[in-house]
Amino acid sequence: MHMDPSFNRRLASVERNHRRLSNGYTTEVRSDGLIVAKPKRRFRPLGRIRFFVLILLGLLLFKAFSFSTLGEITYNERVAKLGNGTTTEQIGAFVMQAEPATVFVAGFFDLLK
Repeated sequence: MHMDPSFNRRLASVERNHRRLSNGYTTEVRSDGLIVAKPKRRFRPLGRIRFFVLILLGLLLFKAFSFSTLGEITYNERVAKLGNGTTTEQIGAFVMQAEPATVFVAGFFDLLK
């Protein structure tokens, strides 16, 4: 018996969709009224790591931009002033301290001025 190649492709597509939907799904109604099941997005561990790396990179860029814009003396004065505040402000001051990476990246912002 000879199998149609398009049938095998459709069968593979159905099996692939079945595997995706087996981890959970949501349904939506398309504009033509057809109800379609879509697989739920899974938040993979690598995705979490990437998320935190992006947050840290954003924080570093923010610190470096602030350091470059304000200048080293003003930036450090403001961080020291923040360190004399409430516990939350002290934590913020600890996070906002200018470490070597911040100073290094701020050098690139200085080049753009």
